[in-house]
Amino acid sequence: QVQPVDSGGDLVQAGGSLRLSCLFSGTIFSINAISWSRQAPGKQRELVASTNIRGTTTYADAVKGRFTISTDIAKKTMYLQMNSLKPEDTGVYFCNAVYLNGASKWGQGTQVTVSS
Repeated sequence: QVQPVDSGGDLVQAGGSLRLSCLFSGTIFSINAISWSRQAPGKQRELVASTNIRGTTTYADAVKGRFTISTDIAKKTMYLQMNSLKPEDTGVYFCNAVYLNGASKWGQGTQVTVSS
């Protein structure tokens, strides 16, 4: 499996919106679960949202009601729609895919900066 490519990060004002994208290569039908995590400066990486092949979707409490994870199978792309952004949402966002064989691949990360 090849490293996914995440993109879409930008500088945005508080209250604004961004949509992050994560492009997978190869067959996506071997993926068991996909997720978005973020890492703020000086902090540990934290899980933001995830979904799996059983259709179970979870969100961190801090983003519930504001962020939405989705996929476009035809485009082999996962998205993270982020609305009502807050300064505390600032960080590097990483997509991740866990494959049915147990392999885990991370994207290179995309920077999101929310100004107050």
